[in-house]
Amino acid sequence: MEFIAEEINAYCHAHSSPEPILLQQLNRDTHAKVLNPRMLSGHLQGRLLSMISHMVKPSYILEIGTYTGYSALCLCEGLLPEGKLITIDINDELEDFSASYFKKSPWHQQIHQLTGDAIQLIPALETGYDLVFIDADKERYPQYLDLILPGLKKGGFIIADNVLWSGHVLHPGERQDEETKQLVAFNQQAVNHPEMEIVMLPVRDGLSILRKK
Repeated sequence: MEFIAEEINAYCHAHSSPEPILLQQLNRDTHAKVLNPRMLSGHLQGRLLSMISHMVKPSYILEIGTYTGYSALCLCEGLLPEGKLITIDINDELEDFSASYFKKSPWHQQIHQLTGDAIQLIPALETGYDLVFIDADKERYPQYLDLILPGLKKGGFIIADNVLWSGHVLHPGERQDEETKQLVAFNQQAVNHPEMEIVMLPVRDGLSILRKK
């Protein structure tokens, strides 16, 4: 489902800063060589992630769901010089692909790439996240929020992708798959959580921005 008219999307792209050259290359390579390239954050969402990161000025970013590394590189654009980004993905088939682009970036020494189940890996990480990006298996979004919230700094931010799920979340009374059910649960969990402020944006497949009070 397209939430915004194609002409409006095109206008927004034309009036947003262009993708950096490395991200242009990564975008092309993902579409040419990797399955499901629609999973890529892409130009407009990528510039939004970069802008948010510049505003937050994080020293510690956690990303759940690496894919080919596009969103991680966007988030790194606002990372402090002494900061770090930890990105986790369960799919080891794309590890070398994303790592090759991380090595080409100015942040290659600040990006720490982990492969495995985020539910198992996150408890062993240092806490104190300034910014968290969730873009992994949708059926575990509620678990991810419960897991990362204690380690998020006061005033820290969480960005959750795909929260509209092609519009499937609009029809909770109909038969839904597990991913849709858990996204509906996550959206309710987030908006009702006493520690969080939230705004949901109809950017691409839906993007929620949460702030810990």
